[in-house]
Amino acid sequence: MVVDTTASTAAPVTGTVAGVPFLALPPAFTTAAPAPLVLGLHAFEPPRSQAALAGAVPMAPLPAWRVHLGLPLFGTRLPDGGVAEINRRGAHDYLVDLYGPVVEQAAAELPRVADELRSAFPVADTPVGLLGVGAGATAALLALAERRLPVGAAAVINPIVDPAHLITARERRTGRPYQWSDQARWARARLDLTEHAEALTGTGTPVLIVNGGRDEVCPPEHGRALHDALTPPGPDPAAEHALRHIVVPDLAHAIGPEPGLEPGPLTPAGVLTDRALTEWFHLHLTASQQVQAPTDS
Repeated sequence: MVVDTTASTAAPVTGTVAGVPFLALPPAFTTAAPAPLVLGLHAFEPPRSQAALAGAVPMAPLPAWRVHLGLPLFGTRLPDGGVAEINRRGAHDYLVDLYGPVVEQAAAELPRVADELRSAFPVADTPVGLLGVGAGATAALLALAERRLPVGAAAVINPIVDPAHLITARERRTGRPYQWSDQARWARARLDLTEHAEALTGTGTPVLIVNGGRDEVCPPEHGRALHDALTPPGPDPAAEHALRHIVVPDLAHAIGPEPGLEPGPLTPAGVLTDRALTEWFHLHLTASQQVQAPTDS
């Protein structure tokens, strides 16, 4: 693992862990005990980097390490040929050659990343929090459904619930029809989050689904459909406490400014989103006797 040790303990820390670039934000305050860990995965659209994600959802009051990770094939992990190669893969088969491999690899990397971060930072040996936006949200929920690592709470923003919706939006934007091969249909079924509903519910992990009211790629009804798929039959107050769907009216699919590589100023919609995530993780991940604000003696 490579970490920038020149940064102060109060400042963001950058480095590489398990081959994955990261930007870590220290807890809001220090305690004698190690702090919980929240892992964040960015999107294909802004925020397109770990730094931009940290700026979009800083969760500054949270007494936890917020460690945002770079997706495969993004940033310093661009393939040979750079952006031109990414564009070629997307044009050839967006789902099979680009979207699917990124989501699958991002989900698979999380266990080792969490293990190595615990050896580098004062992180509590407790289930982690998972945060994702867009494709990063899909990767986070895939990792949760497959129980790749212990997760105490998850929050997703504009998740790609069904890859077919993403392909439809891309067809509208490019004007070119997508050719659905057998491999593409398999990838769609594999990454359709509603197909993992039973597994997600079975984890018992609290899940917050945030949708932007102005998102034309993943509109609120997609998030509501996922919420409904995760809702057990019959009244269950405990389940309602652990599963929530909210709509931020002015939030778009991209939750940060272009080009999405550096942090941008928080919009009013961004402030509401950040507040919702902060409250969710504080309630379900950090609100314990082991993680408390220091008191005056």
